[in-house]
Amino acid sequence: METVVLGGGCFWCTHAVFTLVRGVLAVESGYANGRGPQPTYEQVCQGDTGYVEVVRVQFDPAQVSLEALLEIFMAAHDPTQRNRQGHDVGTQYRSGIYCTTPMQEAQARAWLQQLQAQRRDGAALVTEVEPLRVYWPAEDYHQDYFARQPEQRYCALVVQPKRAHVQALFAARLHTAH
Repeated sequence: METVVLGGGCFWCTHAVFTLVRGVLAVESGYANGRGPQPTYEQVCQGDTGYVEVVRVQFDPAQVSLEALLEIFMAAHDPTQRNRQGHDVGTQYRSGIYCTTPMQEAQARAWLQQLQAQRRDGAALVTEVEPLRVYWPAEDYHQDYFARQPEQRYCALVVQPKRAHVQALFAARLHTAH
């Protein structure tokens, strides 16, 4: 089993996407690479803790590669928007890949560099790649938020379309039950 931590805007969206992926064993919403112990959602939303909303993805590399996860991650958010995703604005919504091993970091950097070179629109990717320095799980009410409240306005208008987009692009890599 391997773990990678990904920040791509609101963790409700990212969490809902990665629960679909075959080979992903667990997904947890949390906060990464900020300052101070055990941050709260309210503290992180103020934008001065340095934390980013993330999901910690535990996966079986025999079933899904890091590269495949990164492809899905990039499709689930806009990696060219600095410190925002749609109407969610602030440093806590920045795009980031937070690696748990040096090999994973090297692989993510090389993959991102290749992706940038292939872009036809010329837009710069602003996704940061860093070692995971600190991680805290988000509060219980953030875990599996979309699964528990799919009719909530944000879930219906923002999370569901992102999830549907990923389902359309990556159907072969997803659980057939979804």
